[in-house]
This record gives sequence, structure tokens and C-alpha cells, in this order.
Amino acid sequence: MTPWLFDNITNKDMLDGTQLKLRSVKQNMYVCAEGGGDNILVANRTGAAWWETFKLWRVNETTFYLRVAFGQFVRISTKSSELVANATNPGKSEEFVFIRSSNNRVRIRAPNGLFVQARSADAVTADYGEEGTNWGDDDPSVFEMDLNWRVEIGEYQVTNAYGPNATSVLRLLNMLLLHQHQYHILLMHQDHYQSLLICSPLVNHWNTFITEDDFRTMAEYNLTAVRIPVEWWTTRDPEPPKPFVNGSLQIVDNAFNWAEKYNLRVILDLHATNGSTNGWDLSGTRDGTVDWGKTDENINQSVAAIDFLASRYTQRSCLLAIELLNEALAPDISIDSLKKYYQAGYDAVRKYSSEIYVIMSSRLRADQRELLQYIGTFKKSVIDVHYYNSLDGWFSGLSVQRNLDFINNERSRDLSSVTVENGPTGSCWRMERRVLAFGWGGIKA
Repeated sequence: MTPWLFDNITNKDMLDGTQLKLRSVKQNMYVCAEGGGDNILVANRTGAAWWETFKLWRVNETTFYLRVAFGQFVRISTKSSELVANATNPGKSEEFVFIRSSNNRVRIRAPNGLFVQARSADAVTADYGEEGTNWGDDDPSVFEMDLNWRVEIGEYQVTNAYGPNATSVLRLLNMLLLHQHQYHILLMHQDHYQSLLICSPLVNHWNTFITEDDFRTMAEYNLTAVRIPVEWWTTRDPEPPKPFVNGSLQIVDNAFNWAEKYNLRVILDLHATNGSTNGWDLSGTRDGTVDWGKTDENINQSVAAIDFLASRYTQRSCLLAIELLNEALAPDISIDSLKKYYQAGYDAVRKYSSEIYVIMSSRLRADQRELLQYIGTFKKSVIDVHYYNSLDGWFSGLSVQRNLDFINNERSRDLSSVTVENGPTGSCWRMERRVLAFGWGGIKA
């Protein structure tokens, strides 16, 4: 995601997934959920380990849900004014408003309208009624805020940060781009004008990031196929769930048209799933948590996404393969959940085509051969393995020649181990020092 897309966002350092440490200035102690969750909040820590921090879920520019390490959300106890971390599905009762000072001190207004205070080391409550403050160390409702980590900025973070008007604003901008009736449309939508100015860089990004010229260039350089990552919310167009905005399905349609025009084959890859398969920005995560595969619900949602893509694109002449999932992370994603999904996803594709390849990715941080026998039982299946040398600092200390030797020798042996007689076709994604390559074994594009 292009960093400048975030330049006009209010509180852009408080996007979804930002890790928050809170220190009570009066107690001079850090606030946390006792035991990491499902317990009261206390202000008795001299430091804050990862499990004693909070993750922000952004509701709007100043309102947030606070998620603790074990996945629960902070709310006011039903029996007292104490704050507890035991909510599972956040709503109005879990909304906290952050009021910031110039030096990153903050007061937090609770859902009951009163301010949060560290009344003692063992009591963090929502019952401080004084509106005024000098932001001094004597005020129990003042906290020092340390925003020390966040998810690498992805589409969830940017679309949610633009707020509840993002969808209507982006629809308006698409009208402007298509019809050029700027003055007339702006008069009709004065209430969205400011949001339009803010969101316009995002629309410009989507309209210029990948264009027909890119497909023409690939064909001119004799490339034969393009891998297109899509997100689960693309399959919900034109009304994707919040905070995602509509329009991405049209971009995929455009890519298929361009691929056919320039005689390129398409590998369609479900790259981001509901719940996230690895906690990274490319997986559509909200806060870095890996939740995919833990329930039948999000597995079924992914199967439905594959069914939609297969029904829409299998009759397109340029479609070469559909990849069911990208980079499930071990041990967060269990092998049993993955197999269950791969069987259902494969069946969904085969409802519409017996000819296109179905790609199944191995788990990251696991033995790349663990699924080899299983995937080999499926007709026209492909195992996808990913190697990222550039993300391992050990390779940075090697010479260019030593890096090349490693690829030609050690990596060659790695690939040979997943290329077996009567097994699935293999694909490899590898990243070396500033060199990106995608190699197919046995698939003719």
C-alpha cells in the first residue's frame, strides 16, 4: 500500500491494529488486563510486555475498541464501574473516545460518558466526572500513550480510516471520473465534499496502480501469465461489508479483459481471507491476529468466495488456475483445517471446470512436503511453495555470488524435494536480494 494514501487521515498513527501501551501518570504504572484477558484492568505494571498491551480497533477518528492479548474487548463491568476485558463481539458498550493532548497524553471517555481513571493500582474504573484537566501528573484520568507497533498498512487500515462515508464518497468519485460532470455532482453532494477531497488520492491510486499498459508491457517482454491476488470482499461487490469499499470486482474484470487482449494467462489467487491466514497486511487482517480456520464459518466464507470466482471466470479463455489460499502460517493454521478447506475449495472449482488447475499453498514455517501426498490425490492440482531469502538477515551477509550459489544448490534441492513422480505439479515463489521471480514447473501457460 502506498504510504502517502494515509497523509490526510486524522490520527493516522492510530489505525486498526496499532499496539497501545497506557501508563497512568498518577500511579506511574502501566495499565493492562490482569492475566492477559477475561479479567479486570489494573494499573500496577512497571513495564508492559506484549500480552499487557492493547490493540486498537478504529470506529472513527477518535473512537476505538480496545482488544487485549487473548482476544477479548474492554468494557464496563455490569456489576460496578470497573473496566473488564471479557467482551467477544464489540459494539456500542465497548466504544471508548480518546481525547489527546499535544504531548501524547490522553483522556479516555467511557461508554457511560464518564472518564476512565486509575483510581488505585488495582482499580481502573469509568467514574471520573470532571471535564476539565491541566493534564498534570496529579490527574488520575490522564494516561500517557505509547503507540509502539502496528500492522503494516493495508487496505483494511486505509478504508476504515477514511470513515463511514468512504463507500459513498468513492462511488461519487467514480462518477466524476466516468462522466466528468464535476460541478453538477458536487452541488448535489455538498455534505461529502470534504471527504471527497480526502479520498481522491485513494481512487487515483486504484485507477493508476495497475493499468492496461502494464499488461501490454508484460506481453512485449514475452511473459505468458500473470498472478492476480484478490480479496474475499471482492466477491461481495457491489456491497462489501464495512469498512471495505466497492469497485474492486470491476478491476478484476478489467484485468481479465486485458489478459485476453494481450494473450496472457491468468492465475487467480484468493490472497486475503476473512479472519486472516497469517496476520500480515497482505492477508486483510485488522490487527495482526490470525483467526482463519478456527471456525467453520470463516472456512465456509472462503469456500463461497472460491465458488463465486470459479462461477464468474472459469469460462474465460485466459484463466489458467485458481489458487485456494495464500500463505497459511503454521502453527496458527492447523493442517486439519487446511485440508478440510482444500477439499471443499477444490470441489467448488470442479463444479464449473475440470480443466483449470487448482493450486494449494503449503504452510509457511512448516515442512514444505507435509501436504505433498495429500495434494497429489487431486486431479490437475498444484502445490505452491514460497521461499523468501530477502526476509532472512543471514542472506544479507553473503556476497552476490554466494547468494546465487545458494539458489542454484540449496534451493534447487528444496524444489527437487517437492517435485516427485506422480505428485502434484509444483510452483515456487522466491524472493532473493531485490530480485523477484515466479517459476512454474510443469504448467504450460
